[in-house]
Amino acid sequence: MAQYIPTPLQKVNLLFAGDIMQHESQLNAARRPDGTYSFSDNYRHIKDFIGSADIAVGNLETPIGKSGFSGYPSFCAPDSFLYAAAGAGFDVMLFANNHCLDKGKSTALYTLNLMDSLGIAHCGVYRNANDRKMRYPLIIDKKDVRIAILNYTYGTNGRAIPEPIIVNLIDKETIKRDIADAKCLNPDVIIACMHWGDEYVSMPPQRIKELADWLLEQGVDHIIGNHPHVIQPMEMRFDKETCNYNAVVYSTGNLLSNMSLRRTDGGAMIGMELTKILNYTRVSSLGYLLTWIAPKEADGSRDFTIYPAATTTITGSARAKEKLQLFINDSRTLLEKHNKGDIRELRTDSVKLTL
Repeated sequence: MAQYIPTPLQKVNLLFAGDIMQHESQLNAARRPDGTYSFSDNYRHIKDFIGSADIAVGNLETPIGKSGFSGYPSFCAPDSFLYAAAGAGFDVMLFANNHCLDKGKSTALYTLNLMDSLGIAHCGVYRNANDRKMRYPLIIDKKDVRIAILNYTYGTNGRAIPEPIIVNLIDKETIKRDIADAKCLNPDVIIACMHWGDEYVSMPPQRIKELADWLLEQGVDHIIGNHPHVIQPMEMRFDKETCNYNAVVYSTGNLLSNMSLRRTDGGAMIGMELTKILNYTRVSSLGYLLTWIAPKEADGSRDFTIYPAATTTITGSARAKEKLQLFINDSRTLLEKHNKGDIRELRTDSVKLTL
């Protein structure tokens, strides 16, 4: 009798975080007496959650430079801004966004070099055509699961792209070729990370829905969106042809910023579990952790710490407590009404905040 050999099963946990930005007030808060900057404390309450993922992906929406640090409208952060994200556990940074060229060619190149030196994989912006050819699509192999990541932006805020740098723009012909190239690399899944949509709007416009449909038709398996700075709905779509689910997240909101308009003071970190049995890979679960950035303290200071929204308890500030609850209520109302499919809210350890 033939010996029974169990089917090998692999599970990979992916995490996708929202926009990582540095406004002027964040820069001021991070400045130390010796003139250096430290942003590490921003992540202290979510670091373990990020680190628990097999692959953690962030959206770097602030270039890193040697000098000339600034916030909106032309962002530029010191090295320590990226050090903090790397120390928090991010493995991959998306860089195709409307702010990637805020400080021009030299700063964009400096950002790419720094990510390489820190061992952070990245995609969306390239030094030249050969660099893109060698690095794109971004392929990550984890636990015998091969993942292809694509990254595109709607634009660069009107800034011309300086040669020979390449920024991946949303162009259907280019995307079709990239998807074909990705398929030649035999990935188990193709994930498109899109910098798209309208800012501060909680529902994706029709053109974005149609673009999502088109991406799936071309062979993309899952879509993660950024740019609106607010959370937008998520979907688990069943594909009758493949008998698999396609995850579509229209916007993850903000992970780190100084935005304070309603719904912009937080975001959703997406947890996606992939399960592979032989050559079949599926999404076995999709969830989100609501994150929130605390408002200014009574003395006017702010340290921009990111908190797990649902498990944070505030004492000492009725205003902060109200803002936290408003963010939670807005997010849950939106997602409970408009999410499609089995998508659950995730929780992490409790945090007590005194303001």
